[in-house]
Amino acid sequence: MIDRYTRAELADLWSDHARFEAMRQVEVAACEEMDGPTPADLEAIRAATFTVAAIAERERTTDHDVAAFVDVLAQSAGPAGRWIHHGLASSDVLDTGLALQLRRAGELILPDARALVGAVIERAREHRDTLCVGRTHGIHAEPTTFGIKLAGFAFEADRNRERLERAFAQVSVGALSGAVGTYAATSPRFELAVLARLGLRAEPVSTQVVPRDRHAELLQAIALAGTGLERLATEIRHLARTEVSEAREPFATGQKGSSSMPHKRNPVKSEQVSGLARVLRGNASAAVENVALWHERDISHSSVERIILPDSTALIDHMQQRMLALVRGLVIDPLRMRENLELSSGALFSQRVLLALVERDLSRDEAYRVVQRLAQQALDERIALRELLGADAAGAGLDLDAIFGYHEFVRYADEIVARLDELA
Repeated sequence: MIDRYTRAELADLWSDHARFEAMRQVEVAACEEMDGPTPADLEAIRAATFTVAAIAERERTTDHDVAAFVDVLAQSAGPAGRWIHHGLASSDVLDTGLALQLRRAGELILPDARALVGAVIERAREHRDTLCVGRTHGIHAEPTTFGIKLAGFAFEADRNRERLERAFAQVSVGALSGAVGTYAATSPRFELAVLARLGLRAEPVSTQVVPRDRHAELLQAIALAGTGLERLATEIRHLARTEVSEAREPFATGQKGSSSMPHKRNPVKSEQVSGLARVLRGNASAAVENVALWHERDISHSSVERIILPDSTALIDHMQQRMLALVRGLVIDPLRMRENLELSSGALFSQRVLLALVERDLSRDEAYRVVQRLAQQALDERIALRELLGADAAGAGLDLDAIFGYHEFVRYADEIVARLDELA
């Protein structure tokens, strides 16, 4: 992933050096559980070093990066190096090392997933009584509150947090089962002992590789989390439109919204989140394609993973940080929200009128046609629906004050937003 979207810690995590270092940890842990190495051998093995440049140079000959890595590390250990990679297959080291990297990625990513839930909850509680219009199909529907709107996003963020935690946990497994997973040169006991040193669980049946449905699940969880961020970003983008202007991104002193139009305050951060979510979904599709390998294993997944795992973990991390800042700094305009409620000339009270007419003995279809006629007139001629209803025979005897009040729409706002307490 390009530097623009990558936190330094994640860039370091997915560097070539970090990958080989994770593999080195696996090799050392394996040697520590072998019967053959002497204490002096283990001391030399633990002290063995490598450089990425030395491995790259060796790979010119081996045309195999794991073999090159093993050669360099073994040479550094001296005579004791003969025990490095003893009885292991390449995937034993690659997949177990990858599990260490993914576990670390989770440790970096999950705190912001949790923080985002808290930030959305805080803003939802802040605006539980902030009246605004609810929209369906992009059209004014009925009044709601901005707090209710945000509460839904908070629950979604929490589901994504839970999915990410579960996905990172289930992918933190290793395997040291040998060439086709039969432990021909090792044993299940050996595998468990090595993985215990590394803090990983064992894959029950690895067939040399850890099954790639685990990695696909992680990429799917990341894609879903990214899509949740996109849904919130899309809402912010819509609310920021000039014709709406109910909420907008924070705009820092000195920031420029356009190179040519000084008045612009574009929702560029939300747009960035929306765009990057598409990349995550594409990567998730590639991860699913990685699941079906030939027989016990092939390496068609390897080249794909070297791109999609670093990129997806870096992107979801960046997107979470971006959205966390947006939520905390989101500029909300309650006055504009109230003004926008009046744009339909009271037509958004149509259901209230419909129910009142039905309760006064009209059939539902008769009542619907009356309200539809008056509501359309209110919209087309910009005459208040209340005024039209009061002048129409159908409105005789109705309590217009009760019908055209906002209270009924938001009377359960406190109860709905209070459901966030179970997340806290």
